Amino acid sequence: MLTKPGIVISTTDYDRLYIMLDKLPSTEATVRLADELERAEILDPAKMPPNVVTMHATVMFTLLSTQKSFTYKLVYPQEARSAELLSILTPVGSALIGLSVGQEIEWPLERNRSTLVRIDKVVQ
Repeated sequence: MLTKPGIVISTTDYDRLYIMLDKLPSTEATVRLADELERAEILDPAKMPPNVVTMHATVMFTLLSTQKSFTYKLVYPQEARSAELLSILTPVGSALIGLSVGQEIEWPLERNRSTLVRIDKVVQ
């Protein structure tokens, strides 16, 4: 697996995500998200660059293995009620948080597979 790129998360997203995680049972998805939060640089929301994926941002990304591009709004699990909304607890959702445009990350999928994800655009 490739080295994970640096990520930045606002104090607001960091705090809200940890509150959510504290209320959920430990699963592969929650552990994966907690690991991402632990490696993040935490910034004041006013200092967050506009090209970084935050909660409720719309992100366009490409799965480099297939060259398929997707556009989703990153949301909390209880908000993911339609096809254009992506839960933070999905493998790709937790991979996206904190990345900025142009960054790539290798992320595990089911059945011992992985994919390389590239951030193409972020709309706050």
